Order: sequence, then structure tokens, then C-alpha cells
Amino acid sequence: MHVTWYFDFISPFAWLQLRKVLALRERMAVQPVPILFAAVLDKLGQLGPAEIPGKRDFTYRYVHWQAQRQGLPLRFPPAHPFNPLPVLRLCVAAGNSWEAVEKIFVHIWQEGKAADSVDALRDLGRQLGLDDLDTALGSDAVKQAVRANTDAALAAGVFGVPTLRLDEQLFWGDDATGMALDYLADPNCFNAGEYARISTLPQAVQRRR
Repeated sequence: MHVTWYFDFISPFAWLQLRKVLALRERMAVQPVPILFAAVLDKLGQLGPAEIPGKRDFTYRYVHWQAQRQGLPLRFPPAHPFNPLPVLRLCVAAGNSWEAVEKIFVHIWQEGKAADSVDALRDLGRQLGLDDLDTALGSDAVKQAVRANTDAALAAGVFGVPTLRLDEQLFWGDDATGMALDYLADPNCFNAGEYARISTLPQAVQRRR
């Protein structure tokens, strides 16, 4: 089974799921794919949870509560939401390795450090073997790779981050991790009974946009 993890470092839910994805890697290969969440939202005509008053405050409290329940260290970066393009490009420039993915997430969500500029990422870049960070992050190939990742995610039907893709099946969010694991145990578990009926359920009304 081909397993892909689509994520954006801007998402605290990706930090919550990271440890579970790393555990899954002990069983099978998982491909990390950093994408620009804002581009997904733009394509779908949606706002992110941190862009909606009220929902933003609740989301931050909920994430912190979940981290405490899971025994996961969590410290928000100095500002959120932030521009994630520099850190997405850093991940690609560092070879998109799991080592880079982990170190970047720790930098932002465990140590609570900024990641929205080249200057904020210089020390981390050196840790990942990139001494000339301006050149590395300014590379057209690196920029194009982030765009290509995002386009591929949209083509696969991704509508949010983090998303686990197991072959053609998408499982969105940290709280869907258990559902994904059930699918791994039995790929037919969501094909019968009420699952089959709701997959073809008609819409009785649609709101105007």
C-alpha cells in the first residue's frame, strides 16, 4: 500500500499527528509531502480555522488540551497564523527527509520559535546542512517543488491538513488517525452497510455562495 502524509508546518494538528505517523513508519513506508495549506483553502474558497473569530480561540485551546491529553509538548510560535513558505521550502531544500520534517516541527511547535523568514531559520538550516540558506530557499527548483506538491495534493482530492492518503483513500486530521489504522487492518471495512449508503446520499439543499 502506498502511504502519503500531506502536511503544512502551519498546522498544529500536524504536530499532534506527527508522532502517530512516525509510529506508522515502523510498519511501512510513508512519504512526507509538505504543501501550502493556504493554496488549498484558496482553491476551495474556504477560510482556515485561525482566520475565523471565535473558532481561532477555540482551536488553540483545543489543540493545547489535546497535546496535554496525549502527553505531547506544545508551545505555539510567536505569531499564528504565519507565512509558512520559508519553512516549507526549507524542508524541500533539506531533501524532504523525515529528519528534516521532525526537526522543523520541533523548532516550531515544541520550542515555539518563529519560522516565517530566512533569518528565523538560519540556525535550523545549518543543523540540516544548509549553510547558504538564502540561495537554498530562493532556488526556483525548490519553489516549484512546493507548488508541485500542492498541485498534486489538490489533484488527489486533499481538502485539509494533515491528511493521510492510503492508496486512494484520504483520512483528514489527527483525529482520523484511528480510522486510517482500521482501514489498514481491513481495506473493505468502510464499503458495506451504512457506509455504502451514505457514500451515495443525495443533497436535499445547497447554500448559495
